[in-house]
Amino acid sequence: MAANDLTRARVPVSVITEQIFGHLPRADQRHWAQAYLQGLLTTEGKKSVRRIAATVSDSPTASQSMHQFVNASPWEWAPARTELMRWVERRLAPKAWVLEAAVLRKRGDHSCGVHRRFVPETGRSVNCQVGVGAFLTNGTDSVPTDWGLLLPGSWATDEARRSRARVPAGVAHRAIEQHALDLVDGMGAGTHLSAPPIVADLSSHAGAASLVRGLSARGRDFVVAVSGRTPVVPGSHLMANQAYAGDMPAAVEAQRFFELKTGSHLRMDSIGVAGREGRPGRASVMTGLVRLPEARLGRQAQQHTYRLFAVRQYAGRRSTRMWLTNMVHRRTEELVALAQLHRRAGATVQTLEQDFGLLDFEGRSYPGWHHHMTLVSVAYAYSRLELPGDAAMAAVRTA
Repeated sequence: MAANDLTRARVPVSVITEQIFGHLPRADQRHWAQAYLQGLLTTEGKKSVRRIAATVSDSPTASQSMHQFVNASPWEWAPARTELMRWVERRLAPKAWVLEAAVLRKRGDHSCGVHRRFVPETGRSVNCQVGVGAFLTNGTDSVPTDWGLLLPGSWATDEARRSRARVPAGVAHRAIEQHALDLVDGMGAGTHLSAPPIVADLSSHAGAASLVRGLSARGRDFVVAVSGRTPVVPGSHLMANQAYAGDMPAAVEAQRFFELKTGSHLRMDSIGVAGREGRPGRASVMTGLVRLPEARLGRQAQQHTYRLFAVRQYAGRRSTRMWLTNMVHRRTEELVALAQLHRRAGATVQTLEQDFGLLDFEGRSYPGWHHHMTLVSVAYAYSRLELPGDAAMAAVRTA
């Protein structure tokens, strides 16, 4: 859906503005929040502050006022994201939280958090910011409700840079998996949201195992993609004392796990899956029980059993994807269906880039980035989930 596709009857943008940004203390802040949302939804092409302001206002000072609201005004974004979470929850019936990293290409070196990074998907190094998003996701939609901004070491330790970008004193360098766990800690806060599973693909990053351990410690159900080089220990935690005495090795790389000759630890399934264009297909899935190595945890740490599964689709030459889950008793079809939900979040990021100005923010401050990402997320949620007419008003009245 294009951002300016507002053909069906919706409640005015002012209604969702009041719901999401009602905590803003000043009327002018709420006015510019509504104007920015309207501009994100209706401005053609690049959605710079100047172009958005020209779309929604004839005032010669609108651009300056809007830039002040987004980049410099000290309003809190966390309450807005909590309200957005509640709003999306009522309309989406989510099946999972999906954690997704967004690489935001930038020019120059002044935007907060900008750095050079190798992107495995493209095989190139780019100048970029990296945002980590939490998406409420079902079978058809994936809506971002919270974001973290990666600050590399060069930003975390450079006081002059931090001061210019207005980075809060308590914000330090955190790895992507740490940002992901921060987002998990905020999921469902202040809402009636139960705890749907976490789905994440960090297979191109080194911290997937740390994310798995963090989610286990928090008691969250999850399906996490891992690199084929991730070390795993074959067998359940009940077999821990037998790891060195039995036929299976103490630890192997995940990609080698399925090559072990002790076949009793493996199971092979053939299941139906949805292809990238939604067409039905078939896939083979190998699964087996594993643990993570005890290194850095100590032998007194609690041991968890996971199911490692690898999905290879029959059509084409797609590489095998590997996933770890603590839902060891769930049906294979259910686990694969959850894993596939990560595609929804990736598609949403592309739509945000193309139609909602995700890459177009020209401010350089840390608060400005979070303000922009919040407003972009609200605009996308409104475009995807707002109910026509009377039904939407009823939802507002009963909220």
